[in-house]
Amino acid sequence: MPKSIQSIQPPLKFIPFRFNPLVLQITRWLVPFFLRVRTRPWLPAGILRIEAKNAEVLAQLYQQFQSGKIRLLLACRHPEVDDSLCMLYMLSRVVPRVARQQGIPLQHPTHAHFLYDRGMTLWAGNSLGWFFSRIGGVPVRRGKRLDRQAIQTARELFVNSTMPIAIAPEGGTNGHSGIVSPLEPGTAQMGFWCVEDLLKANRPETVFIVPIAIQYRYVQPPWAKLNWLMSKLEADSGLPVQSISNSLIDGREEIYHQRLCRLAEHLMTEMEEFYRRFYHQNLPDIPNQEIIDRLHRLLETALQVAEQYFSLQSQGSFIDRCRRLEEAGWSYIYREDVADIDALPPLKRGLADWVAEEADLRMRHMRLVETFVAVTVNYIKEKPTAERFAETTLLIFDMMSRVGGGILPARPQLGWREAQITVGEPISINERWSIYQASRQDSRQAVSDLTQDLKVALEKLIT
Repeated sequence: MPKSIQSIQPPLKFIPFRFNPLVLQITRWLVPFFLRVRTRPWLPAGILRIEAKNAEVLAQLYQQFQSGKIRLLLACRHPEVDDSLCMLYMLSRVVPRVARQQGIPLQHPTHAHFLYDRGMTLWAGNSLGWFFSRIGGVPVRRGKRLDRQAIQTARELFVNSTMPIAIAPEGGTNGHSGIVSPLEPGTAQMGFWCVEDLLKANRPETVFIVPIAIQYRYVQPPWAKLNWLMSKLEADSGLPVQSISNSLIDGREEIYHQRLCRLAEHLMTEMEEFYRRFYHQNLPDIPNQEIIDRLHRLLETALQVAEQYFSLQSQGSFIDRCRRLEEAGWSYIYREDVADIDALPPLKRGLADWVAEEADLRMRHMRLVETFVAVTVNYIKEKPTAERFAETTLLIFDMMSRVGGGILPARPQLGWREAQITVGEPISINERWSIYQASRQDSRQAVSDLTQDLKVALEKLIT
């Protein structure tokens, strides 16, 4: 499990794009193994099979793309860390198989460039950056500052590459197969930029964005493992363990729901006292307060503690604020204003280490908020399935692990899973171009409308 940062670090450099067909081919051969076997602590794996709905739509789009008729962006849901492996499996195996069955001629390989968070290499290791750069990845720094080099690279690939480009418009995982987080506008903006670049080059291709949803379910409901995990979290949090008999069937969902609420309320009580006592935050006791309102108040407090340290204004959604805090924290740790860390005098080096360590600690408050941004009061009530209980319980596991110092916890495996990938109908960007290019205000509105339409399309693909 990655640990906290205790010293100043060199600046985060852009990882150059170095696509290598041989590395991609080896990866395509090995992807079924990576899906099933846990090769890294942060990679859950345990995926037994993948089903794809409407894969023929993607096969037809790839045929049009390879014929030079369209440019294509895949807008993929991002509920879990495993999503990229599932997409790689679909593109490398499912789409070619469906194309052969339907007589659709495709050139090898059916792959896509993809944008990934530059921060992934900080907790997963530099080897991940080496690997991603060779299978088509482009790193992008999230946050308020514009990552011009990443955007320019992605924009160039979108217009001229022999492969489409894939983006997760949610910007990060939310741990919920059944909830689409608010989308970041960058995906829609990339579509309009591509139309603009093609028109400047006097090229006739049409630009499409195709929504793709990914959902996970357990092959067998993991009630026994879920009981074990809840018992562990209860014990670790100081609660008496309320283990449930694995033979219980009648009323099981209601008992698990009560148990989960009890654990959540206990953790919130502990965290509220933590912020009152050690960060001097005003968190008055409100009798009979709704659990979701209490959670949002706690998340707001955690963000404010971090924002006050970095002198940031509390503006925007929880996700927007998390992005700004991440960028602010990185500027204290990965110091672009220091040319040579080793050349610093001992005093300045010690102070720089001190600043980096404290920035990392302050960012932990933000990481706690990231864990729960998608949690709603009705998610389990609407569908009290083992999957939804497991997703919520695993988020609590993440939170408790992060309090213990982990950046990306090694989640326990609760059972074999299967993934369902659903391809939606493509959205034409050219049809919206006349509105986008009318004025600056119209362009902002067009991006906003496209972002919202894309979110609705992704939500409709969730079963």
